[in-house]
Amino acid sequence: MPNGGGKGAAIDIDHTIQSPEDVEVLIYSYYRNAEMHGSNLLLRLMRLLKDPVSQVNLTRHLADEARHAWIWTKRIRELGRAPIVVSDGYQVRMGQRAGMTRDPLNLLALTYVAENRAVARYEEHMERPDISEETREVLRAVTGDEFWHIKWVHEKAVELAEEAGDVALAEKAISRYQEIDCAVVAELAEFEEELEKRGAAVAAD
Repeated sequence: MPNGGGKGAAIDIDHTIQSPEDVEVLIYSYYRNAEMHGSNLLLRLMRLLKDPVSQVNLTRHLADEARHAWIWTKRIRELGRAPIVVSDGYQVRMGQRAGMTRDPLNLLALTYVAENRAVARYEEHMERPDISEETREVLRAVTGDEFWHIKWVHEKAVELAEEAGDVALAEKAISRYQEIDCAVVAELAEFEEELEKRGAAVAAD
């Protein structure tokens, strides 16, 4: 499923999907959108976490997210297409359900959950038998970076919780966003089902 969509999605599937290739481009556009929104989240954290280690890690992490967005853009261009503008992606839907926050611990928890979701999604996509080797290479490249993202973000969340006097605060924040993630993913599954039906229908025409 793409990292976006769901009930009430801004993407009009019937209008957008006119060929089987459109399904592939739309999925990659959602991936690209998720990486760009991840970059925005990291920029917010850079304004809040002033310590040198966090600044270094956030800069490296931000560079990875921007590169991932470019890799997906490049893959779409290799297909002879341009990215589809997405306004209802995974990160947007998470924010709609969770609300805006400026609390660093909550932003780290959100990032941690989103990065884990990205890994799960990319690994699932890599297992599909019908994808090209070019796409598989992109999926390998972006997944390889995510494990370090997950590690340092979780460690920083625990550090902030300890500084606040309650290490359990980190896991409580993560659990909250995991619950929201499950609700968003349920919407995404519905969206992908509709997407697959539309792709099959245009392929049969």
